[in-house]
Amino acid sequence: MAAWLAPIALQGRHVRLEPLSLAHVPGLQQATRDGELWRLWYTSVPDPDGMHAYVEKALALRDAGAALPWAVIDANGEVVGSTRYGNVDADNKRVEIGWTWYAKRVQRTALNTEAKLLLLTHAFEALDCAAVEFRTSWFNHASRNAIARLGAKQDGILRKHMRMADGQHRDTVVFSIIDGEWPMVKRHLSFKLEQSHRSSQS
Repeated sequence: MAAWLAPIALQGRHVRLEPLSLAHVPGLQQATRDGELWRLWYTSVPDPDGMHAYVEKALALRDAGAALPWAVIDANGEVVGSTRYGNVDADNKRVEIGWTWYAKRVQRTALNTEAKLLLLTHAFEALDCAAVEFRTSWFNHASRNAIARLGAKQDGILRKHMRMADGQHRDTVVFSIIDGEWPMVKRHLSFKLEQSHRSSQS
């Protein structure tokens, strides 16, 4: 594994990101059943039976220095999804935040905002990244809107970029945040997170 990228737990108020392991498989299987996430044709979320292989592949990429995967744990200690750094480019100090999916019950909550804040803070302030990418399907409008709300800017569209499980090719929309934008993005996400916390307390 590249020395630049090492497994680390990231802790927030609403979420904990734990280095992914096979011990998380049962929790991930339960999480993916909440909303039957694998049935969304424009995503690559595994079904419960495919979860063990999904985690094994993620760990193999980690060991090759190509990814850094986490299990997403909510404030109650339950596994609610997964996320990772991928497309790691240590020479140019770039990572992509992606392969992110959550149980339906925690989607569009403070958990996601805080998870992104933790991942971006680690990328820019611990790894000294020059840029962090986000990629999603052209047809995943919810994901595209969510990425834009983070403060990321759209770089472009990779036409016929990757083959999906059904054999069809996906057009991929690429967004990024660069290091010079990070202070303002951090302020924006911290403000959103504090608003969510106050709302939950009222």
